[in-house]
Amino acid sequence: MLRSLARAVASIAVAGLLFASSALAVGRPAAAALDPFTGYLMAHFTGESATGEQIYLAHSKDGLTWRDLNNGQPVLLSTLGTRGVRDPALVRSPAGDRYWIVATDLRIASGTSWSDAVNRGSTSLVVWESRDLVNWSAPWLINVAGGISGAGNAWAPEAIWNPQTGDYVLYWATNSPRDGVTKNRIWYVRTADFRTFTAPQVYIDRPGTQAIIDTQIVEAPNSVGGYRYYRASADGHIPIEASNSVLGTWTSLGNLSHLGISNGTGGGNVVEGPMWMQFNGRNEWALWLDQFATGRGYLPITSTNLGSVQNFQHRSGYQLGVNRKRHGSILNLTAAEESRVLGRWGATAPTQRLQSYNFPDRYVRHVDYDVRIDANVSPAQDAQFRVVPGLAANSGYVSFESVNHPGHYLRHYAYDFVLAANDGSATFAADATFRPVAGLADSGWTSFQSYNFPDRYLRHYGYLLKLDPISDATGRADATFRLTS
Repeated sequence: MLRSLARAVASIAVAGLLFASSALAVGRPAAAALDPFTGYLMAHFTGESATGEQIYLAHSKDGLTWRDLNNGQPVLLSTLGTRGVRDPALVRSPAGDRYWIVATDLRIASGTSWSDAVNRGSTSLVVWESRDLVNWSAPWLINVAGGISGAGNAWAPEAIWNPQTGDYVLYWATNSPRDGVTKNRIWYVRTADFRTFTAPQVYIDRPGTQAIIDTQIVEAPNSVGGYRYYRASADGHIPIEASNSVLGTWTSLGNLSHLGISNGTGGGNVVEGPMWMQFNGRNEWALWLDQFATGRGYLPITSTNLGSVQNFQHRSGYQLGVNRKRHGSILNLTAAEESRVLGRWGATAPTQRLQSYNFPDRYVRHVDYDVRIDANVSPAQDAQFRVVPGLAANSGYVSFESVNHPGHYLRHYAYDFVLAANDGSATFAADATFRPVAGLADSGWTSFQSYNFPDRYLRHYGYLLKLDPISDATGRADATFRLTS
């Protein structure tokens, strides 16, 4: 698509600002080495279910046995673009003081067809930023493929720090016409802050009509295998390439057909979404491959020398947890990072019920997404919740997540209570967050004070749940509950 002169001038101005900031980045002293790594964090999505195309996290101590975090529920939800995200990439700054998640803006579960997604889909990526891996900014969109003529999508982003330029190379797949051929190619921009970026350039273009997607690069310390960087992609096969420079010349090392693995062209076990991981404390790498064709999830192949594809071998004895892991990325964690992540999302919340103080045979339950107190609740799961750290404030506050509608929480809306899916907004988080205090009618029980309306409490009225100020004995009894199994 042709761009106006004004837009071109604006793009040049943005690029100039970016390179000014990049020049400053190059001039900084080299960052100190990170502390030793003690664990692993995987970011992923789970599939095309109602909440599957969001950000999920899993943790591992050995790199092979994984446990779902946050009770297996998403930790971040996209509220922008298509309101869904896939293929998340975890990025750490060289100094280890800033983190980003960059993901595909795509939600097939909304009814989008694959044809529309690849030909008329979003050309933007979704980005979150954090200083500590647990407190994340609101998401924003970056239209990285907007400058590509005829771009139909922007898929499977990844980013790697490039010491030669002092900024990040952000790369992804876009389907667009070029030299008479419309197909997915890998494009890249340079960015220092994941907000401003250079004009997109072709990074990998296979000959003829062969498309390529899902590229991911890993850096090999001490150039084990003879190269500093290795990349895997999906182009019909799973090719492995090597280079000593992120933006330099890459050498083909072959593919994984000798292991009976391909991306379709070679048959056998058809996979996609290659995901690199170095084992902590040793020169051994895992390349995780998503067995999307059979729905069996990720499998690892491992190598102690990436210089030849013949060094890869199948690895057994791995466990991926309950959630299905779809195309993501893995970050090696320091002890401090691991402690923060597990402190925020590692606990498994028990299943509990909220019993009424003045109607002890009745329990808080949802029915058709409304919330009330009832006796003899059926199905029983309608009255079961996981009491998790507050969505708006996790110290001293709680939120109530439905057991049979994961990702849905009790929230007040116009002072009435509903069960609603977390939309990721600050308003939702505040409406779904409460402070447990001594029971207003009996200090041995519990009352729940609203986070954003602290003069109001959760109470029942006519058996329906409301958020009201409490001023009399009846109100105090209605606003008093017991958490029970």
